[in-house]
Amino acid sequence: MPLQLSLIPAGSKLESNGDSQPFDVSASETRTFLCQLTITEQLEQESLDVSIWGSSDGQDFGKKPVLKIPQQFYCGSTKMVLDISLRPEVKFLRAKWELNRWGRVAPTPMFVAEFDLREIPPMSRDASTRRAVPVGQS
Repeated sequence: MPLQLSLIPAGSKLESNGDSQPFDVSASETRTFLCQLTITEQLEQESLDVSIWGSSDGQDFGKKPVLKIPQQFYCGSTKMVLDISLRPEVKFLRAKWELNRWGRVAPTPMFVAEFDLREIPPMSRDASTRRAVPVGQS
């Protein structure tokens, strides 16, 4: 059965920087996940940065994330694929989020968001690198 993880549970009100709890992904068969960040509420003049960090022991998550979601400013959904199949040492994942606010309004940022990972089939390693030829040309 494919793994489904909720790194930031639905309806979470984010008002400061933080980390999710570590999730054990060692049982994952494909080690490939569709990551979806959904923002349902936000204020003006603020940004949200979400990243995923990997660990072999669930304690030390290193200095660099395994995936960074593009910086978000507005409500909506963003999807990315995380493939850790070539990182056998990664047994745990956790999310980290950073909020930023600017302008002349209240200094406290606020987002209502969720961040889910769903295990998907592995990415093909047999992708062709041949250049496509337009029809009628050879």
